[in-house]
Amino acid sequence: MTENSRDADMNNLIKELFHAETWQERANAARKLGFLNDGRAVNLMCTALKKEKDHMVINRIIEALGRIGNVKATIGIVEKLKKEFQKANPDKYRVITIIESLMNIKDKRALAYIGHFLTSEDEDIKNLAQEAFDIIEPNWREILKKEKKEKSIQDIFKTNL
Repeated sequence: MTENSRDADMNNLIKELFHAETWQERANAARKLGFLNDGRAVNLMCTALKKEKDHMVINRIIEALGRIGNVKATIGIVEKLKKEFQKANPDKYRVITIIESLMNIKDKRALAYIGHFLTSEDEDIKNLAQEAFDIIEPNWREILKKEKKEKSIQDIFKTNL
C-alpha cells in the first residue's frame, strides 16, 4: 500500500466514522482505523468517541484506540470508564473492552482508574485488572506493599473530624 493510498483510506474511514448513517458502517470504520494502526487518527477518533451515541460504535472506537496504542487516547477512554463507574449496572463488556485497550496503551495514568477493579466481585474483571497492572507496572505489588509500610495506620485511615 502506498503512502498516498493509505492516507486516502484513512481520510475516507474518518469521514465514515463521523458521517455514515448506520451504526454498522461507523463501527466498521472504527475497526478498520484500528487496523491501519496510524497514530494520526487518534485525535479525531477521540473526538468521535465523545460525540458518538451508539453503544457498539463506542466499543469499536475504544478497541481501535487500544490497537493503535497511542497515549493520547488514554484520557478519552478513561472518561468512558468513569461513566461506567457511575452506572448502577456497569456494562461488563464495556469495562473489559476499556481495560484491554488501556492495557495495550500502557499509560501509567490509567492505573488509578483500573485499580478500582482490583477488588471487583466479578472474577473476570478482577483478573483482567491484575493483568493490566502486571503489564503497565510490573512491580505494582511491591510498590503497594512499600506504600502500606511507609504509612502509619492513622495515615491510611485518616478521617476529617
